[in-house]
Amino acid sequence: MLAKRLPPIQRFLVLGSRHASHLARQQYDVIVVGGGHAGTEAAAAAARVGAETLLVTQKIQTIGALSCNPSLGGIGKGQLVKEVDALDGLCGLAGDWAGIHFSILNRRKGPAVWGPRAQLDRQRYREFIQAQLLSTPRLSVVEGSVEDLLVSEPNSEQPGQHRITGIRLANGSRLISARSVVLTTGTFLSGSLFMGQTTSPGGRIGDAPSGPGLSSTLKERLGLRIGRLRTGTPPRIVKDSVDLSQATIHPPDSKPTPFSFLNTHTHCKPEEQLPCYLTFTTPGVDRVVRESLHLNCHIQQDTKGPRYCPSIESRVLRFPGRRHQVWLEPEGLTSDLLYPQGLSMTMPPEMQLRLIREIPAMHGAEIHTPGYGVQYDFVCPTQLSPALQVKSTQGLFLAGQINGTTGYEEAAAQGLWAGVNAARLALSLPTLSLSRTESYIGVLIDDLVSRGVTEPYRMFTSRAEFRTSLRPDNADLRLTLKGFEEVGCVSPLRYQEAVRVRDTLQDALAALQALALSGPKWREILPNLSVSEAKTTTITGVDLLQYKDVTFDMLASVFPECLSPYMEFGQRLKIEAVYQPHCDLQKKEVERIQREESMTLPQDLDYFSPRVPLSQEVREILDRVRPSTLGAATRLQGITPAAIVHLLNYVRHSEQRERRFHRNKTDKKEEPEEELCPNNVSLPQ
Repeated sequence: MLAKRLPPIQRFLVLGSRHASHLARQQYDVIVVGGGHAGTEAAAAAARVGAETLLVTQKIQTIGALSCNPSLGGIGKGQLVKEVDALDGLCGLAGDWAGIHFSILNRRKGPAVWGPRAQLDRQRYREFIQAQLLSTPRLSVVEGSVEDLLVSEPNSEQPGQHRITGIRLANGSRLISARSVVLTTGTFLSGSLFMGQTTSPGGRIGDAPSGPGLSSTLKERLGLRIGRLRTGTPPRIVKDSVDLSQATIHPPDSKPTPFSFLNTHTHCKPEEQLPCYLTFTTPGVDRVVRESLHLNCHIQQDTKGPRYCPSIESRVLRFPGRRHQVWLEPEGLTSDLLYPQGLSMTMPPEMQLRLIREIPAMHGAEIHTPGYGVQYDFVCPTQLSPALQVKSTQGLFLAGQINGTTGYEEAAAQGLWAGVNAARLALSLPTLSLSRTESYIGVLIDDLVSRGVTEPYRMFTSRAEFRTSLRPDNADLRLTLKGFEEVGCVSPLRYQEAVRVRDTLQDALAALQALALSGPKWREILPNLSVSEAKTTTITGVDLLQYKDVTFDMLASVFPECLSPYMEFGQRLKIEAVYQPHCDLQKKEVERIQREESMTLPQDLDYFSPRVPLSQEVREILDRVRPSTLGAATRLQGITPAAIVHLLNYVRHSEQRERRFHRNKTDKKEEPEEELCPNNVSLPQ
């Protein structure tokens, strides 16, 4: 299954502009500010949940634009794309439509850490996202700049907590009311562009930053802690000016693997895919970087940049004399430009040209658009709840780079979840959270709201404690059913497909489990099977699939009557069988952790009470972050295991005192207080 051909982009712009100019509604359930990866997912998700939603963007034609690298997925990031798709998000479907080079990273390792990735056609991706938004019921789009938020003052019922009531467009031209607002400003919040010694306001080349009133409201009126981060992008190179024969060609996978669980193939045929190329920096690159440092004000700033995707200047300064990879990636099927991944830079344009020509494959290269840096404000994410709502401001949700993350995938995941909860709050439904035991999205959000960031956050598989269970292949089984039955953001069509897949996999595993034979009998059927001669115990088909050299196709060829109906899921069944023992162990571990970690910490808990023996540092951390659960508290930097035990005992003791208080009001009986720190409480592992 693949989405039908899209309408041309002109149709969207005409309808979108007409829709914006005649927009009569003055109140919405949800307003989403920003049309990037977080904003588009947030707006679509809020509408799917059932909220009347408005997406406000500075330029309709840039909705869904790939501001930096034209790629999607990767190690850790691919898992996020699969999970967003499982919750009926847009980016996986868009990647399948716009992909021009598909590959699975980390293939030499186990399927749990495979990284689905695709190089994208910029224009196709943008067109797909825009067309999907246009066809989404209950979603309107308006072109404009948001100058400020409409905020009500705290009242006696909610002392200290503001409430968002809507937005004000630029120049005070219009007020639009809403029950929830999702800010997805990306690099546009007080954004500044850097190139050499030149600085100008902007969130992206050619686009102005958000209005100063928005940043001022967040900092001064709402009292949020604001930080400053930076990122950058490389120059775009004219493809015909590069000698690709001097670079190493890297072809795509011969059989493209779709991101979306709804697709069995990608829009780009295998033979139409384009290769990428690998080359390396030279000592001349180091020399140009050092010679241009005095002309590069962006690199001289103390503002934190991305650790895992740094500029070439940062790499040279941190690792002098080292050779660095440069990937030359196509920007589209018909584009005449190459994206040099690994060469993000902010030096003057003439120095950028000198630098790239120090690389043999680019001795004669020409720059189409120079690279530049961006600095922008972000909100310290420990001020958010697991629903991505600002704790001190009802109805205000944040998603994407405004929370200190980097990457399309991290933004899309946050956007979807913020949109879901903004809609649920607006519709008087309880907000929801995702556990880090059930999804990478849960890991991402828990890391942000519990630990905060000191540099742009990027997802890796190593951040997930239960990654053997949180595989890219089973995201639909983990999240789609929940997304339909509990969250309300999944369509009936996708839900029915997930139910079909679940039931078919269960039937197939039952059929494999019923194939129980002795080792010698299996060797008779499969002569090349490397089963030990001494192994005479019964072996099931599931056990046999755990062998490296056994595939589902092999077993189906021997037992076609019972296994041939499940051929479409051959690889998934192989993966399920291989990871079954590990997942069984992890399931027990998850249940144990959930018993401990799910204990709710009251938001009005007095961490400075003398009744709880905590250090002053621990008190300050807990009081500032206000973790929602004991599990969230265990992951805070500076919180010791001993402090967790004291906190656990304190909360339990407080709950006991509360129960006794209410009981004494009815029976007037006094009970002796229990010991605050009983000796039989074990330390959580």
